[in-house]
Amino acid sequence: MTSPFRALHHVCIVVHDIEEAVEYYERLGIGPWSDFANPAALTELSVPHRAAFFTLRYKCAELDNIQLQLCQPPPLDCPQRRFLDEHGEGVFHIGFAVENVESSERAGLALGLAALMRGRRPNGTGFTYFDTQEGAGVTLMVRSVRPTASFLFEKQD
Repeated sequence: MTSPFRALHHVCIVVHDIEEAVEYYERLGIGPWSDFANPAALTELSVPHRAAFFTLRYKCAELDNIQLQLCQPPPLDCPQRRFLDEHGEGVFHIGFAVENVESSERAGLALGLAALMRGRRPNGTGFTYFDTQEGAGVTLMVRSVRPTASFLFEKQD
């Protein structure tokens, strides 16, 4: 069985204030940053708190070799908020690009991992976060999108 954790796509950092974080990274020459659109295209969704999921704020920067993401969780219970409250700002998850999210999720489950969150679009693309914080020190996530899309939401124009 091939590991679904082979093609690094992005690193996601949870922050208290996304605008302040963007300003800091831009001062370091990291950017430009773009917003993600509303995840309404997800027709199948399994997350601990739907309202929290739909109010997560994300920004991303396409670097030369990887995407960097910032995430500001709402003041509602969700894995990102729990991480921020327990650990402070830092890397919440590492995202891996996969061709097929369904088979990659099955591969993760076969490795003994539990799915923490998952979402799918009608075209079969989507994401699965695995509950790996305790063992890996970070959450591992697989995502498949069309070549023109980024992460789990389409970019805004």
